[in-house]
Amino acid sequence: MNDITIVPISSSSELKKGVKFKLSLYKENPYFVPPLIFDEVRTLDSKRNPSFEVCDAQSFLAYRDGKIVGRVTAIIHRKANEIWNRKVVRFGYIDFIEDKEVSKMLLHTVEEWGKERGMTEIEGPLGFTDWDPEGMLIEGFNLIHTCSTLYNYPYYSQYLNELGYNVSASWKELQVTVTKELPDKFARIAKLVSARYHLRNVKFKTIKELLRNGYGEKVFDLLCRCYAPIYGFAPLTERQVQDFIKTYMVLVPPELVSLVIDEEEKLVAVGISMPSLSKGLQKAKGKLFPLGWWHLLRSLHFRNDVVEMLLIGVDPKYQSKGVNAMLFADLEPIYYKMGFKYAETNPELDTNSGVSSQWDYFPNRVVRRRNLFRKDIL
Repeated sequence: MNDITIVPISSSSELKKGVKFKLSLYKENPYFVPPLIFDEVRTLDSKRNPSFEVCDAQSFLAYRDGKIVGRVTAIIHRKANEIWNRKVVRFGYIDFIEDKEVSKMLLHTVEEWGKERGMTEIEGPLGFTDWDPEGMLIEGFNLIHTCSTLYNYPYYSQYLNELGYNVSASWKELQVTVTKELPDKFARIAKLVSARYHLRNVKFKTIKELLRNGYGEKVFDLLCRCYAPIYGFAPLTERQVQDFIKTYMVLVPPELVSLVIDEEEKLVAVGISMPSLSKGLQKAKGKLFPLGWWHLLRSLHFRNDVVEMLLIGVDPKYQSKGVNAMLFADLEPIYYKMGFKYAETNPELDTNSGVSSQWDYFPNRVVRRRNLFRKDIL
């Protein structure tokens, strides 16, 4: 242990070193999807990420013999702790070589940083928001992962178990086969729900038009209301909402956004998908230039076998009433027309049976599982 040094990060150049370490750690792994370096540095930079309005954070690097051997970020989400009456320090953006002592030192550093600030438990991997990648992969190591989730080696969770961490939540990710025709029962449910509750789908030709009509803010307002009961959730601030809209929503193809509104034109459900960027990001190798942008553009606009279902939300008043069927009665034919063979879900909590059951109408299989880990640090 004594030959490992943990150093707090104090500059964006050091943050960049941490991200580059991750890319080098997985350089030969065919299933790892590298993040864009500038994007992850921006997320971890207190001067550029609006999440620091409600979070305190400190990133660290682990060194041995002058070489980086690990990284981690300690996060205290003040708003989430207040809402849920907890004193949690989160660990996230964690990577380390196959050496238990390195992982132990990194996590111990986060534990001590949290305790110094009055925290009594540690949990992760978590980010600054519920839309940041979270959860540690425990199954599905031999499949390329989606661009909005984390990939890690099997030894990560092994070390956490050995260090006394327990599982506090579990997620699964499904791969759903795109079919030429909607299942009859599914189509009937969509029509019945539309008629019974006087709901209709609405589409826009461009994302600019969608945003001009205020649906950027409406989508995140709806999602925050949908996710409010999920343990640990904290609503986004106005700056966070605008940042997500400006940074990510503008990239989504408009035909892959499904909106459901009521008689008063109030948004009651949303489903947002995107062609998988995973292979494009692999070719970009963390960089937009000189050719990274071209690989991502090809993933968005040329033939792609996989579509990622990024966000799904239904107004709490309409949950368990079949409104989800209206979203996918709209999207499924578009998936088929665009040439997608499979749709992959974002992580779904094992306890959320309502979400999982909607896929029973389509051929599907669980392709990945991931866990959240916690420990008391009194």
